[in-house]
Amino acid sequence: MENRELKQGQMEATLKEWGAKLDSLKAEADKAGEDAQADLQKRIDYLEGKKAEMQENLNKLKSSSDEAWDTVVKGFQGAWEDLGKSFEEAASKFNK
Repeated sequence: MENRELKQGQMEATLKEWGAKLDSLKAEADKAGEDAQADLQKRIDYLEGKKAEMQENLNKLKSSSDEAWDTVVKGFQGAWEDLGKSFEEAASKFNK
């Protein structure tokens, strides 16, 4: 149970971090030129959707039974890693 609570706490902290990164990306998009702004906004919208999806999945994970926890978290891990990569890729686009 302790491991479960620790993992959930880490996931919640990561979601908060991604929220802060999104806010930063939005601020950068506001400074971009008109042409770049449309592309950057599409990336931001995509990331916001993915973040919301991960929040929903985390909520489901929290409500899963102890018996289902291991199975659920294993399936969740791949999606979690994909979202992290998406954030990093989007952030790198802003720095170009």
